[in-house]
Amino acid sequence: MPVNLPNLLTWFRILTIPVVIGAYYCPDTWLNMSQRNLVATSVFVAAAITDWLDGYLARRLNQMSAFGAFLDPVADKLMVAAALIMLVELERVSAVIATIIIGREIAISALREWMAGVGQSKSVAVSLVGKVKTAFQLIAIPMLLYHSSINSPVGRIEPAVLGYWMVHIAAALTLISMFYYLKLAWPIRPKD
Repeated sequence: MPVNLPNLLTWFRILTIPVVIGAYYCPDTWLNMSQRNLVATSVFVAAAITDWLDGYLARRLNQMSAFGAFLDPVADKLMVAAALIMLVELERVSAVIATIIIGREIAISALREWMAGVGQSKSVAVSLVGKVKTAFQLIAIPMLLYHSSINSPVGRIEPAVLGYWMVHIAAALTLISMFYYLKLAWPIRPKD
């Protein structure tokens, strides 16, 4: 494994997962629910920023590696799956929505691996709808983690409500992107 800044940022993203989850399991004498929400949200947002930053630095510093290309999407999927499972436990996301998003990630990862095995990995490169889906997820999840109302100059903002709608949009985009990738792979499927 090449030790460089982009890969270290990716490892950081993986190491944040127990912190996000652990915030909700620490004793009540350490953190109240509002503080737990704030800790989990802050750590998740920091990790999400490293998702963009590690790719940018890898290209900018010419430190791209096969290991980094493998680990980066794994870190993203682990981070999103762990947060969604926690949100299901907190009853802030339905199990159906979490299953759609996590199930798609597993299915498309398997599809990409199979396509790479048959020499067609470029056929399932990341699409625009996949990027938009990821953006909706990475905005919705912190809103659902934070959950508390925010007083702003324009009035009260309800992150939980915004997060609820955004995660549903993310789930719809998840299905659309999955069907898009399956459509791309269909002509390459085994014919026997």
